[in-house]
Amino acid sequence: MNTAEPRMTNLFLQLGLDAGEPAIAEFIRTHQLPADVKIADASYWNESQRQFLAEQIQADAPWAMIVDQLNESLHEDAVKARSGLD
Repeated sequence: MNTAEPRMTNLFLQLGLDAGEPAIAEFIRTHQLPADVKIADASYWNESQRQFLAEQIQADAPWAMIVDQLNESLHEDAVKARSGLD
């Protein structure tokens, strides 16, 4: 059972990624998703990462809010393009 407080840095640690603030910002900047790709369906996750993300969203678990924040960040470029704010 994971008892870490749901925060973006802890989510990155849970996913086995560098959790430093610059690394998180760089990951988000370089891993933008098209509007029609769900976060758990992104091609860059391995199977355990994909499963963790999908389970957290589906179960509305404590991590769901942080996963949703990451999802929004990863779709930021697509939202801007769609709204003409690009």
